[in-house]
Amino acid sequence: MIDIKVLREDPELVRVSQRARGEDEAVVDAVLAADEQRRSALSEYEALKAEQNRANKAMGSLMGRLRQAQKQAQPAGGGDLLRLQAEVDQARAAGTQLSARVKDLDAGRNEAEAQLNTLIRRIGNVALEGVPVGGEDDFKVLETVGTPRDFRAEGFEPRDHVELLEGLGGLDLARGAKVAESRFYYLMGQGVRLEQAMLNLALDRAYDAGFTQLGVPTLVNHHTMEGAGFLDTHADEVYKLGTDELYLTGTSEVALAGLHTDEILDLSSGPKRYTACSTCYRREAGSYGRDTRGIIRVHQFQKVEMFVYCRPGDAVTEHAALLGHERAMLDLMEIPYRVIDIAAGDLGGPAARKFDCEGWVPTQDKYRELTSTSNCTTFQARRLGIREKAEGVTSVVATLNGTLATTRWLVAILENHQQADGSVVVPAALRPYLRTDRLVPGAR
Repeated sequence: MIDIKVLREDPELVRVSQRARGEDEAVVDAVLAADEQRRSALSEYEALKAEQNRANKAMGSLMGRLRQAQKQAQPAGGGDLLRLQAEVDQARAAGTQLSARVKDLDAGRNEAEAQLNTLIRRIGNVALEGVPVGGEDDFKVLETVGTPRDFRAEGFEPRDHVELLEGLGGLDLARGAKVAESRFYYLMGQGVRLEQAMLNLALDRAYDAGFTQLGVPTLVNHHTMEGAGFLDTHADEVYKLGTDELYLTGTSEVALAGLHTDEILDLSSGPKRYTACSTCYRREAGSYGRDTRGIIRVHQFQKVEMFVYCRPGDAVTEHAALLGHERAMLDLMEIPYRVIDIAAGDLGGPAARKFDCEGWVPTQDKYRELTSTSNCTTFQARRLGIREKAEGVTSVVATLNGTLATTRWLVAILENHQQADGSVVVPAALRPYLRTDRLVPGAR
């Protein structure tokens, strides 16, 4: 979630971000009102709690005097004992009333806290300066790399990735739907070997860049999924196991974000950088009728993810580095691509800035998303309680993530490197993993 201090000190900054995202800016005032109510309730509770503590201390002293008087009581002194007993009874009755008021104020304080938390979670991360205003179609193209092939000049019409994979014996959509449902599939033979080669290259590249590889859970609890920011506005896209109250992750970003939950990190030697390859699951709710052919938009896929914990002041530099790693991988795939700066309305809740790399898909005559890297600043870490302590000061860290390879890349690799005979030239960087320079029909 955003820092409530930022909202208090500069509410207009948050309003501007909300407008840039195309979201309701009135929630800013609602949060400020809820925050004021919470602070007032907390102040009143703490004042009455302090009064209760003083009353309890006075009662302890009074009870001590009563017990002493009871020990020393003589028939002639019965009046003093009765007066002390009356004082105790009166103090006890007042204490009971005070306790009830404290309990009511505590409930009111908790209710105000819950209301504030509900409202503030409706506000996405504050978009960084320079992020384009608008929605999905309002991105800014930063750079275009490579030139699409002219297949007609080469004398043939390009096949799409489904036809290519089926010709190579590498894809079975019908059996995938039979054992699960539509948008599930079997990768087979050369198809799965190409995918694995790409993923292994990505992991090797990440290792050489200093990332620590993890094997991560693909099922997480509610706190982790919510803390990573995946249940605020996109809960309908997440698979949930109701009986166990667990969620299937749509990216290993979720488990990587939860790795250091409620911990204080030592970042004195620099950022902590992790990578993981995992199976990912997405319901793709709301995408019915879109990209139904092939493996562009599916319910299950493989992905290598990079994740960074760093000091907030280092986040912009780390973001640029993640984008650099992604671009280097795409260069090795030898496909045309472009880099875009995502508009605020398409960022998603946790991201303050996001860069995508889109690969050219010849049969669609357009660029499609292959990688995404997000600077989430302190949004996720604040929810998950991840901090660092430096020079005696504890503060929330920043988190960033980026895609280094995913199943969807097969679409761009196959279509851009296809040949007239249905074979596919393997990019040079993948040949050591595949032990061949070409995928051909009939090979296994």
